[in-house]
Amino acid sequence: MAVRQGRQWRSVCKGLVLGTLLTSCMILLYCLSTPQTHFSLPEVPVPYSCAHRPSQLRSKQTTNRSQQASGQTCTPKVDIMFMKTHKTASSTFLNILFRFGEKHRLKFAFPDSRNDFFYPSVFQRSQVKDYRPGMCFNIICNHLRFNAPEVAKLLPMDTSYITILRDPAELFESSFHYFGKLVPFTWKIPGDEKLTEFLREPHHYFDPEGFNSFYLKNLLFFDFGLDNTLKLDDPRVEQGIRFITDRFQLVMLVEHFEESLILLKDALCWEMDDVLFFKLNARKGSTVSKLTPELRAKALEWNAIDWKLYQHLNQTFWKKVDAYGRQRMAEDVAELRRRNAEMASICIEGGRAVEAGSIQETAMQPWQPIGEKSIMGYNLKKNVDKAHRKLCRKMLMPELQYLTELGVNLWITKLWGHVRDIINW
Repeated sequence: MAVRQGRQWRSVCKGLVLGTLLTSCMILLYCLSTPQTHFSLPEVPVPYSCAHRPSQLRSKQTTNRSQQASGQTCTPKVDIMFMKTHKTASSTFLNILFRFGEKHRLKFAFPDSRNDFFYPSVFQRSQVKDYRPGMCFNIICNHLRFNAPEVAKLLPMDTSYITILRDPAELFESSFHYFGKLVPFTWKIPGDEKLTEFLREPHHYFDPEGFNSFYLKNLLFFDFGLDNTLKLDDPRVEQGIRFITDRFQLVMLVEHFEESLILLKDALCWEMDDVLFFKLNARKGSTVSKLTPELRAKALEWNAIDWKLYQHLNQTFWKKVDAYGRQRMAEDVAELRRRNAEMASICIEGGRAVEAGSIQETAMQPWQPIGEKSIMGYNLKKNVDKAHRKLCRKMLMPELQYLTELGVNLWITKLWGHVRDIINW
């Protein structure tokens, strides 16, 4: 009896401590993360190109067959806008960009004090760390809510616009798992199968004005700065899809990530070495809900705008693959897989990702969702040869640690991380 009472008191005290700390920290974080009032900035045009140290960017024989006949060469493109969408393997691609930027000593436009540009507010140039009008940046790639005019005033005219999409049903499942506890209207969903219950009657639970509700409806459309609550037949949906299609030169697909990287390599005149990767921020299989055909259909119906966007850009993607050549693509994907497997054998202890509790280095721990540790990571081999040691560590490094290494002060993100650790206590 005494033991039970002791446990009850411990539970009550723990709840009071957690409640007080969480409330205080959330109020502080809200005040700190609220976007500043944006004053009108003087219009100082950036140069046509912000390429740094062009002598180090060697021209190479183009692999574009239409240009090969004329003996044309190309120079690697370094001015890049990557629209980092949520739950779309974008952390893996960010690692590729970070390594390329370091290799060529490029200038990143980074956020200040956190790992995103005050998301979900729309992007403003003033959110860039140490920004001054007329500054020249090569790469912007952190989470933001797209605002085309502001981005255009930050980056040079020759910038390549890249983004990535994911099947909306799978994205919704991942977003519900990862962000669900941050969306208050989900707290009232009964039972353990909250995703299933929500999709059974989404309009009963969804609050379009609710805090963080955008995470659970047409998240892709929202990330692009558009209204995610429109009716599917609203003409603004078609306008938005045309806008995205026209603005982004390459839209990659998570389901065909390797093919996407080959298209990127070709479009930007990069080398195969530049697109080698290890899959980062992957969830362990036991936490992934396998959507039944019925649930998948309901998820696509609920995220109908994202589904329409995905279907349109999926067609565009395969037209690019056809233009590249199916056989040529298959050969290049096989080469990419071979090179990735080779690097895994050099870099990764055991050759595969492990659960968070098995990661030996604290510095290699990935960011986890509230209340669990479902995101996997890697252990770096202890006997990696000197020639590969630095590259291996970079390829395996989680996003937040890499940002810190690149000079970004993430004190707000780290403070929120401590709050999450307390919640997981």
